[in-house]
Amino acid sequence: MKRSAGAAAWAAVLAAAVAGCGSAGRPADGPSPSAPATLSSGAPAAHGWNRQRLRTAVDKHRGTTRTAAPTPLNSRVGAVFAHGPDGDHFCTASVVDSPGRNLVLTAAHCLVEPRTGRTRTDLVFVPGYRDGDTPSGVWPLAAVTVDPSWRSSGNQDLDVAFATVQPQNGQQVQEVLGANRLGTDPGYALTVKVTGYPSSADQPITCSNTTIEQSPTQLRIDCPGYTGGTSGSPWVTRLDPTTRTGTVVGVIGGYQEGGDTADTSYSSYFGSQVRALYQQASGGS
Repeated sequence: MKRSAGAAAWAAVLAAAVAGCGSAGRPADGPSPSAPATLSSGAPAAHGWNRQRLRTAVDKHRGTTRTAAPTPLNSRVGAVFAHGPDGDHFCTASVVDSPGRNLVLTAAHCLVEPRTGRTRTDLVFVPGYRDGDTPSGVWPLAAVTVDPSWRSSGNQDLDVAFATVQPQNGQQVQEVLGANRLGTDPGYALTVKVTGYPSSADQPITCSNTTIEQSPTQLRIDCPGYTGGTSGSPWVTRLDPTTRTGTVVGVIGGYQEGGDTADTSYSSYFGSQVRALYQQASGGS
């Protein structure tokens, strides 16, 4: 496994207990999870982006990893820390649309140790984290939902986790940042943007490329530099320049818990079982 901080981070925790296309600022909330994301191919939106300009930007940087700009879309992605942002971050998570407006998505191996079934505790989600700054607050994780087959045997085809986060200052995380929709049964050839936090860096990286079928239950993408800490990084497609939202169709994880090399990453395929997990997690929101 190379995507989370690895076995050493597990021991430490248990022993202790395409850059975005909008301008910076508070994002607008997206549509509900059941509404498909669409891109207008007509006149540009108010901020100057339309479908063709977005495609051109993606194609220009396809397969190239760079620092992610602090945009509304990227602000929904955050680093996961043990205890608080003064420590080390070891995984990545992102806000996903839910009725409770309090749900984040990551890889199961970030939150639950397989076979023992032990859930990590005292974790926080820090969206938009950069160089020690926490521009959108620190959000403690609460309830964690993973598939029983991950908990009992580490089923790599369901290396997906949802977690609720506690409200801060009377607001839920989605009210502050907006959210991307969850997409299931998306197919295998998708142009996606993957944004995450290497544990060796204090800024997020991002890369866009086209996914391919690794197997009927796994997706693959080739983007360089996705080392430890990028587990749970969302794979976002159907970027809508008007609402500045997208659809999450994967997270780094799955096969080899995300991959054994920095240049190729994997995700469990988001099918009906992932949809059922989402419904279970959001039903308790």
